[in-house]
Parts: sequence; structure tokens; C-alpha cells
Amino acid sequence: MKLKPQELEEAAALTLEYYNQQADDFFEGTIGHDVSQNIAALLQYIEGALPFTILDVGCGPGRDLKVFREQGHIAVGLEGGVRFVEMARTYSGCDVWLQNLINLDLPADHFDGVFANASLFHVPSQALPRVLSELYATLKPNGVLFSSNPRGNNQEGWNRGRYGAYHDLESWRIFMTNAGFVELTHYYRPPGVPIEQQPWLASVWRKPLLPVVTE
Repeated sequence: MKLKPQELEEAAALTLEYYNQQADDFFEGTIGHDVSQNIAALLQYIEGALPFTILDVGCGPGRDLKVFREQGHIAVGLEGGVRFVEMARTYSGCDVWLQNLINLDLPADHFDGVFANASLFHVPSQALPRVLSELYATLKPNGVLFSSNPRGNNQEGWNRGRYGAYHDLESWRIFMTNAGFVELTHYYRPPGVPIEQQPWLASVWRKPLLPVVTE
């Protein structure tokens, strides 16, 4: 069922409020998670001279922002949860923009890479094309976007106080290619276990130098 504009805003607001309420527990529960595979997947495909400019979309309390900064990159966080913004600025030492994914205001052709780790699945499907087009526009030509989302069978709705859309690979490919991205690779996480024990779909995409033309 298509959400009304007010319902889209409510989905974002209530999801962010969930994270605001759980901010300290979320930090403690995720600070030790190893996502080095995902960080490496983004960085290996970015071309050009170091340091890279990286936008961490839905950066949470700043775990991955800190890694990017410590590796010498120019990392900027984007986060809609007020508590997370405060935590991320303190923990990472990076600039963090207070924006939610439904209402983005991003500079054009600015970033070498966009890192969207466990964030874009909170965007309702009907709003996803617009969000992806805005992330596409903020990347420099030839820039790279990484995403990791919990995979599913394209179901969508509320899950324990948070709104989520759980795409399979083919559905996610359609959204990404329609936004103009070209697929570089995809994989399932965590590594080293059977696919039925890999709930996360990770994928890497490039913004081509010239827009892709389809017949």
C-alpha cells in the first residue's frame, strides 16, 4: 500500500525516535562489530588520489566514520537521530550533518564515495528512487556507493518500532540501475557461513562518467 506524504514523514520520525531512545544501548551493542569487509569493498573501487571524500549515510554513533578518518580520508557523517549526531561528532571527530533520509540536502558532485551501511533499508520503497537519485547526484562522476541491507523477499513495514523494506537482490538491482548506477559487485554477510545464515546483502555501485542510456 502506498504511503501518504504524512505517513512517509511519520515513518522517518518514528524510526529515528526509536534510535534516539536506544542510542546508548545501540552504541554499546554495535561498537565492536567488524565491518572491515564493507569498508574495504567501498574503498577498493574508488579511483583517484588520496584522501577520498566519503559520506557515511546513516552513520549512527560514528563507528565507521572514525575508521575512515583514521585511514586518512575526509569523512562526513549524515544522520537523522539527534543523539547519534552528538555521539558521532564526539566519537569520530568528524563533521556530521543532521538530515534524515526522506529530506536530504546534499552538494552536487562532491563525494568520491557514499557508504550506506545498514541505513537505506529504512527508506520506504516509494521514496527510494528519489533518495537514490540524490545520493547519485552527490557523488562525483565515477564515484562509488556501497550499501548493506538486511535481505528479504521484498516485504515492507514496521518491525519493532522501526520501518524497514527488505529487498532481494533482483529488486535492489532494479532500484539501483534505475537510479543510474552500474553494479560492481555484491556479496552476502557474514562471510564464511551458508547463505541461509547470511542475512545481509552488500553491494557496490559506480556512478558512470557518462549517464547510462537504456532503450
